[in-house]
Amino acid sequence: MADSDNESGGHNNNASCEFSPREQDRFLPIANVSRIMKKALPANAKISKDAKETVQECVSEFISFITGEASDKCQREKRKTINGDDLLWAMTTLGFEEYVEPLKMYLQKFREMEGDRTTASGRPAEREGAAGGGGGGGGGGGVGVMAGM
Repeated sequence: MADSDNESGGHNNNASCEFSPREQDRFLPIANVSRIMKKALPANAKISKDAKETVQECVSEFISFITGEASDKCQREKRKTINGDDLLWAMTTLGFEEYVEPLKMYLQKFREMEGDRTTASGRPAEREGAAGGGGGGGGGGGVGVMAGM
């Protein structure tokens, strides 16, 4: 593990640690970003290291931006758990409404799959901290919902 901490080349380690978390704590893993990028390209296409790192920074910033807005909403509502609906609300609020409908469908399918899985395992369908009364939706929908995308 210690070897992987030095992949950034060691430049600006002291200055960056004073003002922000370590790079590997702020950004999605570059291998995951690269894999997603490759899926959108022809098989023979190449992606430069600089392009991968740029997209890595952008998607990490985007996630922080959306999550921060959702977190503010939850704090105003005196809730501790951000759920998928909070993230969709934040995306709409921040001007990303064109992505919300496809993500709502994804979230609904995810919740259905989670409900099927929890029913089959004999565990209760509703999880700790699930907002809203009633039994609809199969629980879930916490922050981990969006992580699989």
